[in-house]
Amino acid sequence: MPLGGNRAPSAGLGNNNQGTGGRELVVCLIVSVVLFTVGVRTGDDGPLAAVRGGFQTITTPVRLVGSVISMPFQGLGNIFSNLTADQATLSELQEENDQLRSRNAELEEAEQTATRLQGLLDLQSTYNLQSTAAHIISGSSDSWSSTVTIDKGTSSGLSVGMPVTSSSGVIGQIVECGATSSTVLLVDDESSSISAMVQSSRAQGMLNGSAAGEVSLDMIRTDQTVEVGDIVVTSGLGGVFPKGLPLGKVTSVEKNPGSMYYTIVVEPYAHTENAEEALVITSLTDSQVATSEDVAAADAQETSASTTDSTDTDSSTDSTATGSGSANSNSTTGTSTTSSTSTSTTSMRN
Repeated sequence: MPLGGNRAPSAGLGNNNQGTGGRELVVCLIVSVVLFTVGVRTGDDGPLAAVRGGFQTITTPVRLVGSVISMPFQGLGNIFSNLTADQATLSELQEENDQLRSRNAELEEAEQTATRLQGLLDLQSTYNLQSTAAHIISGSSDSWSSTVTIDKGTSSGLSVGMPVTSSSGVIGQIVECGATSSTVLLVDDESSSISAMVQSSRAQGMLNGSAAGEVSLDMIRTDQTVEVGDIVVTSGLGGVFPKGLPLGKVTSVEKNPGSMYYTIVVEPYAHTENAEEALVITSLTDSQVATSEDVAAADAQETSASTTDSTDTDSSTDSTATGSGSANSNSTTGTSTTSSTSTSTTSMRN
């Protein structure tokens, strides 16, 4: 009996506590609904808004202090996460980085190739060239010639003698042609010779290579105008190279005493060590060859040079003849004087 009496009150106490907790929850819900309804009705001007603003003002410093205190712990958490990354994740990131780097290199190479090809298209459009594109696949195979090999030949319609140019300027001329490749003689080879002219003064000459790789503009008379920095272009004479293609820039002009012609050094625009693509000019239009006026000017320049040379030769011959005549005259006079003296002496003796 005493045990039973003790158990009954315990059960009743538990029921009372559960009932109290339920009533408190209901009260809280009712209060919340009321406060929410009042806050919605009164808006920002009501008493609840003032209470809320005051509470925020009071708790703002506490929240700021909490943020400052928690920031180092957040940084430590990030560091710990990075340090605890597994090897698989690191390997995956490394592989992704390598792929991105490779892709970036491919895009840069594609951009440079597009730029070079656009330069060839601009040149072709500017000069209205009948041409075909080719890749430079190798350089000279020996040390005594200056050539390159391109990946086009007779099967692509190419033949010996066709000029070759890059977007920068003239490269040279085809000297050997196979079915699928061709050899191009460069402008700086000692056997290369191209009809050229100074763009500003239109003085015409020959652009010649040398064994040392130096390019010179020959046959420009000293009475014509040439200056350092002048641009040298193809003249179109001979019907091989189109008229006006850029060849190079004058870097040195010397006038030697007694010489009829300048000594002119030219720096070519095209450098095959940096070129990968080229244009082979397959045919010329009527507008790309030298005009009759250009041919007449070249003939006049040659005639003038020949006349000047002949005049100098004649002057030298006249001077030599005059000297010989004077010597002969003096010899004759001397003989006559000797004869007279002998005669006088004889007379006096007689």
